[in-house]
Formats: sequence, structure tokens, C-alpha cells
Amino acid sequence: MPIARSKQIILSQTSYQHCISRCVRRAFLCGYDKFTGKSFEHRRNWFEKRLTKLSSAFSIDVCAYAIMHNHNHLVLHVDTERAKKWTNMEVIQRWHSVHPNKTITAMYIDPQQREKLTPIQLSTIHKITKIYRERLTSISYFMKALNQYIALRANREDQCSGRFWESRFKSQALLDERAIVSCM
Repeated sequence: MPIARSKQIILSQTSYQHCISRCVRRAFLCGYDKFTGKSFEHRRNWFEKRLTKLSSAFSIDVCAYAIMHNHNHLVLHVDTERAKKWTNMEVIQRWHSVHPNKTITAMYIDPQQREKLTPIQLSTIHKITKIYRERLTSISYFMKALNQYIALRANREDQCSGRFWESRFKSQALLDERAIVSCM
């Protein structure tokens, strides 16, 4: 039975993690498929652009990455102190840059609508912001936002449905500088 990420990733011990995601069904993340003669190299660009977008929104730095033909490796650093300094507005804007939606927090971003919010709605927004702040420092949410995006695009392009990734992403804590440098 899988172990919950909250028990696997303990930021008080280390803020560096090595994460791996592997494709299923002989799917290609990037590269050239000799059997079909099809190139998937353009997917590398999808991956890199999504990483850039996510690292600018989340309080997670991408220290290193490798994109192989059927899997990827990421060395991630979670900066919880940076996220604590963000204003509520900044947290909401960062969350919405990755997860655009029409919730009450979208009303908070618009100055005209913000004036019309009731104290109960503002209280709800503060509670939601606290949740968003935690999620913006979560490797699980980071990897979900990355892997789900890539899987949806790849499946659409391959004209298929179902799983693109083998299972949950694997993660390994990097406990000291030597482990970090070795992994990178």
C-alpha cells in the first residue's frame, strides 16, 4: 500500500527532493520512436514551458531536471519562508495563474468586486488563501499540475485516453549537499 506523501516528504528534515515520473504503454514523453518513425521531441518544449510557469507560481525552485524519452527527473527545492512573505493577493494571483477559476477568490482580485464582498466572504477568502499558500509549497500539487498538464496534451495528441503516467511520481529526499550534487 502506498505511503501518504505527507509522511514521505518532511520539509523539516530536508527541503530538497528528487522526483521521477515514468510513462506507461510505451508512450513517449519526448524523443524519436523508431518503430513508428514519429518524433515527440516537441513535447520537451511543453515540459520546459510548464516547469517555468509552475516554478514562477509555486514557492518551489527547479534546481535541475532531465527529460528522457519515457520519464523525467526533477530536483526540487521547497522554499516555505518565501511563501510566508507573500500577501494574500499575491497568493491568490499565483494560484490563479496555474488554476484559473471563477471562485470567490477571483472576485477578490478585481478591485471593483472586492469592495462589494461581505465580511463573511472576506473571511472565507482568508481561509482559502491559507489553503492556497500551503498548496503553493506542496511538491504533490506541483507535480500534479505538471503531470496532469502533460498527460492531457499528450493523450489529446496521441488520440487516446487513459493513463499517461505509470503511477504516482516517485520522490526521494536529498538529505545533504553531497546527495544534492550527486543527484544533479
